[in-house]
Amino acid sequence: MAETGKERLNLLWLQSGGCGGCSMSLIGAEGPDLLTALDAAGIDLLWHPSLSLQSGPQVLSLFEDIVQGRIRLDIFCLEGSVMRGPNGTGLFHKLAGSDQPMMNWIDSLARCAHHVVAIGSCAAYGGITAAGANIGEACGLAYDGREEGGLLGGQFRSPSGLPVVNVAGCPVHPGWVTETLHQLADETFAAADLDEWERPLSYARHLVHHGCSRNEFYEYKASAERLSDSGCMMENLGCKGTQARADCNIRPWNGTGSCIEGGYPCINCTAPRFEEPGHAFVETPKIGGIPVGLPTDMPKAWFVALAALSKAATPQRLRTNATADRLTVPPASTRKR
Repeated sequence: MAETGKERLNLLWLQSGGCGGCSMSLIGAEGPDLLTALDAAGIDLLWHPSLSLQSGPQVLSLFEDIVQGRIRLDIFCLEGSVMRGPNGTGLFHKLAGSDQPMMNWIDSLARCAHHVVAIGSCAAYGGITAAGANIGEACGLAYDGREEGGLLGGQFRSPSGLPVVNVAGCPVHPGWVTETLHQLADETFAAADLDEWERPLSYARHLVHHGCSRNEFYEYKASAERLSDSGCMMENLGCKGTQARADCNIRPWNGTGSCIEGGYPCINCTAPRFEEPGHAFVETPKIGGIPVGLPTDMPKAWFVALAALSKAATPQRLRTNATADRLTVPPASTRKR
């Protein structure tokens, strides 16, 4: 339970241009569940489109009360991108019953909040909804892809002094959200706790590569050739785990899951413009047989030299298992029979 005597905080959650996947992930939070985590942080949920009973006029009345200052808003969370089309009017996406573009409500409510949090890469940078021609003119709260701006502008700072906190991911890990909300509620979150894309360092100080169960294959460059193979997916299947910033394999979803554990390469979904890699997600672009996207902070010449040595030293066990759909060859025993 929240600390006795400490004023509880009000949180409002809106969904805009997106699939709702971040809410689906968050609702699956375990140890503790979402509502227990919020209560422990001293946070009251004013409204969430999937968790709250109020709808229609009741919700509009709540929004009006917040904008008019009759209800205090401590934390504003947006899930999904801001839809600005056509031609910046926002009329592609109006809030039902209000006859007003959703982007106007988002702007007004965000400027009333003590903290503003973008939940997922769509709310942070535009994400999947900004892919392709982006005829909906989707953007994030303070970024439009890799460019500062978005709806609120790159110079936006909430009354807390913080920029929009970008809990990026597609979808987000529930732990990233609840951990960030706890830090905000406890007033222990500062600008120094954000990386260069305004992502919380609590998860963005790690690489997806950290804790990957395929790391032995990576070390020896024993590579998978198909998605069903067990080897490292960096060389042939587009995995960006050595570049992507997140702790997916350190604290997996529901204790066991991550994209890589599910047999799919990391697509760096916490990064702006991940949705436009310029190639198929399951392909690794190469020049002269060398992957274009190399591990973070590693000079290309070093990688080429080390990869050649690693391949030469690869145990036969790893060579065989790398292109099998399960581990078929166990580690050799040194015990003499």
